[in-house]
Amino acid sequence: MPSPEQRPTVFLQNACYEHQYIRSKDSSLIVERPERLRAVTLGLAAAIARLGDYSDAPVAPGKPDDSDASDLADALSRIDINRGSTRDEPVNTIRSSASIQLMNNPAVKFIHGDIDGDKYLENLTSWIKESRTKIANDQSEIPDGLSQGDLYLCPGTLDAIQGALGTVCEAVDTVVNPNHSAPRAFVAIRPPGHHCGEDTPSGFCFVNNVAVAAAHAHLKHGVNRVVIFDIDLHHGNGTQSIAWQINEETYRKTIEAEAGASAKPGPQIYYGSIHDILSYPCEDGKPELVQAASVSIHGNHGQYIENIHLEEYTSEDHFWNDLYPNRYKRLFSKAKQFLDSTGGPGDDVMVFISCGFDACEHEYSSMSRHNRKVPTSFYYQFARDAIEFSDRYARGRLVSVLEGGYSDRALTSGTLALLCGLVGGTTTIDQSWWKTEHLEELEKAAKKKRGGRQSLSTAPQDPWLARTMSVFSALEAEGPRPSKKAAVPVPISSRTLRERKTGPASNVKTATPTASKPTSPAAKSVAIQKPRPQSRGEGDASSLSSLSSVNSDAESGVPPARKLPKVILRLGPKPEESS
Repeated sequence: MPSPEQRPTVFLQNACYEHQYIRSKDSSLIVERPERLRAVTLGLAAAIARLGDYSDAPVAPGKPDDSDASDLADALSRIDINRGSTRDEPVNTIRSSASIQLMNNPAVKFIHGDIDGDKYLENLTSWIKESRTKIANDQSEIPDGLSQGDLYLCPGTLDAIQGALGTVCEAVDTVVNPNHSAPRAFVAIRPPGHHCGEDTPSGFCFVNNVAVAAAHAHLKHGVNRVVIFDIDLHHGNGTQSIAWQINEETYRKTIEAEAGASAKPGPQIYYGSIHDILSYPCEDGKPELVQAASVSIHGNHGQYIENIHLEEYTSEDHFWNDLYPNRYKRLFSKAKQFLDSTGGPGDDVMVFISCGFDACEHEYSSMSRHNRKVPTSFYYQFARDAIEFSDRYARGRLVSVLEGGYSDRALTSGTLALLCGLVGGTTTIDQSWWKTEHLEELEKAAKKKRGGRQSLSTAPQDPWLARTMSVFSALEAEGPRPSKKAAVPVPISSRTLRERKTGPASNVKTATPTASKPTSPAAKSVAIQKPRPQSRGEGDASSLSSLSSVNSDAESGVPPARKLPKVILRLGPKPEESS
């Protein structure tokens, strides 16, 4: 059992399930789906069970230990109520209800606002509000000029975005709090954010969660130096663009101050990414995107950017004895160079991980098509190295935020490995915990029958598996309840700016929203088939999510699909079903 100061805090947010694909009932090609969070929750449950100091008494075949389930459910309930941990839990769990107003939050405006008016935020809010009406009128809810192939919206998207941003800012407040014993956190939210620039949504992303969290840390807690490690399969072009412009402005103010002008110090950001240069957004070989994803610049023009391309590994020995120590760990050495050259360790430093699990060895082959993968143990080791780095430079303050990861097995195994790494210290970790055979046992035990009931195996369960299912059931009981989608758009919530360049999404014209009259609860909304957001991988979700209690289907009464749009992100073969 890890000591209190070693226990990471995991933040969950029910509102993030509300962002759903509603253009048609067929969502089989949609990989950025609410069920991703269920797979993460399973990984969290496995981490709690594996790390916990529980008895290994045998469990009756086909029957979870009822007393164990009751005790764990009670413990998890107390965690949420008291906003902290209990002495029995190896991982602190908070089911957040935090939410921020998109149009009124200083950190959001710092990243996505505009000195001439918050055009992008206003447009995004209008697109969300009008989404169901647009679809019902045979129009796309995504405006012309933006990618129809990897973006979708629904009325619940606003709650999801505002809940995601509220939760990641709450995580920042928690780890900065000097009274909080464990200054590191993992935030499980969606939609992801690292492809979204200041006003350029793309790649499933509409706001940049990590960038907003960094702005919140700067504006509220005086964090002036931010380190962002991005370990998603795909280059975080949005985050790099935001970091570049913030650094550019801070550099300009620094030069002016040296010339005698009075200026408040601005934030400085180091952005380091490990990614596949052959995948989105560089897949088509566009020079500006490939060049951006290959930048390495440190200090000149006030920029601190390091990009490292994933390479195919031939064996575990090749990965751990060559690629990781000689290439991938360069992210840390360059981050050290950044901080050492700007003042060294300090209270004004904070570390973030844009944590995508789509480079995992268990990701869909149709998503990771170039075999630029990492073994699951990478997430464990990277977390350990990030803790060592943050302990040295940032008083241990580290926030990891979910980005990509689309197969359930990649999400579950990656979460388990990451959380085991985040406990740090001398806690005993057995890396066989995320071996394939154990993951298959997890998936089988967590599989749901149609109708939402959990399948109970008649075979004997290992104690760790029974404990995992007890924790998982308790966590799911606190999760979102299945409900029918409203037939009308849900009401939306109700604006420290920086100078910036105007992007394309700010100039997209949007009609003035008009109020819709409520209809009978029994009324059905007809969703006309629109161009489908293209999944970066094709095929059904694994059995865990395809039978989830979360209903991700759209309304009934859907006419046959017309035709798919031009493929933006090339689809690979359909992934094999999970066993």
